[in-house]
Amino acid sequence: MADTLSIRRVSATPDAYIPISALRSAGPSYAKLVDIGACIGCKGCEVACKEWNDLGVEPTANFGSYQSHKDLSPKTWLLMRFNEVEVDGNLNWLIKKDACLHCEEPGCLFACPAPGAIVQYTNGIVDFNQENCIGCQYCVAGCPFDIPRFDVHTRKVSKCNMCVDRVEAGLEPACVKTCPTNAISWGSKDDMLALADKKVETLNARGYDNAAVYNPAGVGGTHMMYVVPHGDRLADYSLPSDPTASPTPMTALGFLKRIGAYLMGFGVLGVVGHFLRYGPERLEEHEDHEPRGDTGAAA
Repeated sequence: MADTLSIRRVSATPDAYIPISALRSAGPSYAKLVDIGACIGCKGCEVACKEWNDLGVEPTANFGSYQSHKDLSPKTWLLMRFNEVEVDGNLNWLIKKDACLHCEEPGCLFACPAPGAIVQYTNGIVDFNQENCIGCQYCVAGCPFDIPRFDVHTRKVSKCNMCVDRVEAGLEPACVKTCPTNAISWGSKDDMLALADKKVETLNARGYDNAAVYNPAGVGGTHMMYVVPHGDRLADYSLPSDPTASPTPMTALGFLKRIGAYLMGFGVLGVVGHFLRYGPERLEEHEDHEPRGDTGAAA
């Protein structure tokens, strides 16, 4: 069944802010759940993301890692990261599907000064509208997960859009569809949280005492969550332990806009009052009283 894309927030428009408590009946809230312990690092999700979003091939080279590329880019919205670490005396690959987490409180949107450049839907998806992007890169600085990437050629910023066109048509994102081990699950946020708790219990039974769900409260929770086998080693997964985002920039923007409107109004009233009191200004003609030089010769 197709999902209706209802807008919750729009960048640089403070009046579009709607509290979470007002959205309980606004339709389904979706989430992806990535079970890191079940991921085999095949990179099928990377290929599916590129194919569905028509991102094209990006040249790469061997740099001593199983990663396909060194980092995310405007043409690589999803990257399987491989970090080789020692855990309890054993060598481990800590794998992470790196992409936009679609925060409930999105720092990129709060930081964006361009009206309509970033949109958050009530289903949890945060999408970039590049037609309205001004290339200021404030969204890059505002993201606590270092996800958006700036294209020096187009002067635009891009990131994973959670395959919003597929979701709107009632389909799961391309990465979920292609995963051969079902390490990526898709459904309502509540269902994914319940599934995550079960997966943590399974990992605990297997001896992973520090297994945890990564759904950080500092950004209001996320719509791409992780089940992390080593929850005490978040830094080794390149996951910040306490990411935060605040709507303060949007609130400040609204305050400044109101001040600007008041000042403009006072300026207009001042001009009208001056006109009514003194009338239009007229240029006065002045006679030239300067003495003329003596043009005659002495007698």
